[in-house]
Amino acid sequence: MSSQPSDQNTSDPSRPDSNASGQGKPDQSTLAGKPAGAQTTEPPKKNSRGLLLRILVIVVVLGIIGWALWYFLDGRWHEGTDDAYVNGNVVQITPQVAGTVVSIGADDGDRVHAGQVLVQLDPSDADVMVAEARADLANTVRKVRGLYSNVDGAKADVAQRMVALQKAQADYNRRRELAKSGAISAEELSHARDALDTAQSGLTSSQQQYKTSNVLIDDTVVASHPDVQAAAARLRSAYLDDVRATLVAPVDGYVAKRSVQVGQRVAPGTALMAVVPLHGVWIDANFKETQLTKMRIGQPVEVKSDVYGGAVTYKGKVESLGVGTGSAFSLLPAQNATGNWIKIVQRIPVRVFFDDPQQLEQHPLRLGMSVTVDVTLHDQSGPTLSQHAPTEPVFSTDVYKQQLAKADLEITKVIHDNMGSSK
Repeated sequence: MSSQPSDQNTSDPSRPDSNASGQGKPDQSTLAGKPAGAQTTEPPKKNSRGLLLRILVIVVVLGIIGWALWYFLDGRWHEGTDDAYVNGNVVQITPQVAGTVVSIGADDGDRVHAGQVLVQLDPSDADVMVAEARADLANTVRKVRGLYSNVDGAKADVAQRMVALQKAQADYNRRRELAKSGAISAEELSHARDALDTAQSGLTSSQQQYKTSNVLIDDTVVASHPDVQAAAARLRSAYLDDVRATLVAPVDGYVAKRSVQVGQRVAPGTALMAVVPLHGVWIDANFKETQLTKMRIGQPVEVKSDVYGGAVTYKGKVESLGVGTGSAFSLLPAQNATGNWIKIVQRIPVRVFFDDPQQLEQHPLRLGMSVTVDVTLHDQSGPTLSQHAPTEPVFSTDVYKQQLAKADLEITKVIHDNMGSSK
């Protein structure tokens, strides 16, 4: 006898407990139009890593193209270095005469102008020497005036001797005629001849004296006489020593390195302080020798200073390229002729001058400051070495010429005051 197996999974729709687990709710897969036993498949995720890689490749390619364009159009026409420093003139203030310091007119950092008093030495000794030289010049002028008077006297004496000679000649000629007729004796004729010889000798002596006196003043006036010129030179020297007891600033600038003190006894050549003209500074940039291939004199330069953080850009130009490396002019130059040798790229100093001094007035630079230099190499027309010798002084002052002019005025006054009636 067969019996049918009971199927617990079969549900009778007529039974109320059918689909009891679902509480009578319809199956979600049936509602979606899908068979109840079918599996749902999720859509595939996009490959985000590949997209980022493609973007990165595009950026890199564009960067390489941009860099190549920049290099061939502009980048290869520039050479720069940060091994560059501000340099300038340091004018030493040194005495030309010995003396004791009695006052100091400026200190470190003070701005001074050309001709301004910086140090004053005791002028007492120099004043005494000036007074002595002035008296010597006056005495010499008066002596030279006496030489001119002697010439005038010798000239008058020659004229007088000529008259006497003419008279003696006439007397002798007359007595000679009388002696022929026997009117006078031979003795009287002899006396007339002696008088004629004496007058002739007197004239010759007077003429020689006149020549001697005239040689001393020939082709001169009192002011140009050698004796007066020598005395004037002594006065000029003494006057300059007196003036040089006052040390003045040769140029406009700022005081630095003051070491002098009041009461100090200084000798000629002693460094007392320095004046630095910051308006005339320049840049010494040390480029590698491999960077000088296309560098020429006159090429434009941009300079940025560390003190302003790159906010200020100075304009300049290449003034000169060094004629040797830094090691060649060092105190102990390199000795490469040795067994152990390593090649080292050398650096050559390149001097850069500023185009506009107003930039230095608005944004001053100090000596020794580090800067960054960028040279534009587009212009290749300039030379690598200077082709012409300087026609004007590179740096000069005229304050000492003014001192000499004052000495000449003093000499002229002394000569004029001692000319007397012959002014």
